[in-house]
Amino acid sequence: MRIGFIGLGVMGEPMVRHLRGAGHELALWARRPEAAAALVAEGVPLCATPAALAARSEVVITIVTASADVDGLAFGPDGLAEGFAPGSIHVDMSTIAPATARSLAARYAERGIGWVDAPVSGGGQGARDATLAIMAGAEDRTLARVRPLLAALGKRIVHIGPPGAGQVAKACNQMIMVSTIQACAEAVSLASAHGVDVAAVREALMGGSAASKVLEVMGAKMVERDFAAGVEARLHHKDFAILMDEAARLGAPLPVAGQVWQQLNALMHAGWGRDDTAGLLRVLQR
Repeated sequence: MRIGFIGLGVMGEPMVRHLRGAGHELALWARRPEAAAALVAEGVPLCATPAALAARSEVVITIVTASADVDGLAFGPDGLAEGFAPGSIHVDMSTIAPATARSLAARYAERGIGWVDAPVSGGGQGARDATLAIMAGAEDRTLARVRPLLAALGKRIVHIGPPGAGQVAKACNQMIMVSTIQACAEAVSLASAHGVDVAAVREALMGGSAASKVLEVMGAKMVERDFAAGVEARLHHKDFAILMDEAARLGAPLPVAGQVWQQLNALMHAGWGRDDTAGLLRVLQR
């Protein structure tokens, strides 16, 4: 297929390489052209505008930061909607508000353009290994057309429901994951307060029912006091803003998430937003 791609960060660049390896024809657009330099040097075309990218693509995949970014790429000046032919599809793999996904799907449908919200879990390592978990919100026929593309990027593709449903699943994922990071931080803080070997505590917990991927990865970072970003904490803060807004709109009680939200606010206030979310430990210990 002819694929356009926008979002050449830690996850986007390896995703482009996997799609090329699967035999698809790729083209790019980048807000910062230097972000595309390595792929352009390998012969991948760089388009002047999102509209120009859409005009040469059957499917455009985006993975960018926030709801406003995706909306602007889709319907802003020289946006994707201006270039898409009827029957084209926009697959957005960003983490955005469910309401934004539903709105974009509806506006595209008026033009005969398909939409898939397909946020992912697995981070940079999952992108490099093509083992991402992909949560899809789409109409059945639309998802069926792009499923081979998603299969080149991830191991588990689950159709959650109609447009917007993938973003609901991603909000749930982020709520569980970051709340678990906070629980790890509290465990390390408690062990430290007792003066015991926190590395030994983590090792013991990894052999029991508290074991998790979060404790394995984030717990190790906390033990080593390695706060260099894997995923920048500001992105998890953004994700929690989405889910807490949804909770307020729906009247859904999220008492644990609400406490974690305040800890993320404190982390951001301390100026640690571009460090790793393992920095929630520093919030407790400052």
